[in-house]
Amino acid sequence: VQLQASGGGSVQAGGSLRLSCEASGPSFSLYVMGWFRQAPGKEREFVAAISWIGGTTYYVDFVKARFTISRDTAKNTVYLQMNSLKPEDTAVYYCATGLNTKALRVGSNYRYWGQGTLVTVSS
Repeated sequence: VQLQASGGGSVQAGGSLRLSCEASGPSFSLYVMGWFRQAPGKEREFVAAISWIGGTTYYVDFVKARFTISRDTAKNTVYLQMNSLKPEDTAVYYCATGLNTKALRVGSNYRYWGQGTLVTVSS
C-alpha cells in the first residue's frame, strides 16, 4: 500500500485547509485510515481516524468540532477538513493505514505511512 498526502499549506489563524490522502493497493488493507501530526520539537500525535467499511470516526479531543475526517471509498482517499485553524495546529500531517491492532491512536500500530504534508498557521 502506498499513501500520497497533499493539501498542506500556509493559512492565517481561523482559516481552513483540506488534506487528502490517496491510497493505492488492495483496499482490504485499509481497514482504518488515520491522520497524525508532528510539530517541530514534539512527538508525533494522533489527530483522527476513520474505519474504511463503516465510516466510524475517532478524534483527539483538541480537534473535535474543528476537524472532520471523511473518506471516499471509490477513490481510496481519506480527507481531513480542518477549520478554525490555530497556530498550535502547525505541524507536518501524516496519513497512515495498515493498522494491526484495535489501538488506532498509537502510531506505531500502523504499517504504512504517507510522506507528510506541512500545515503552517500564522497568528
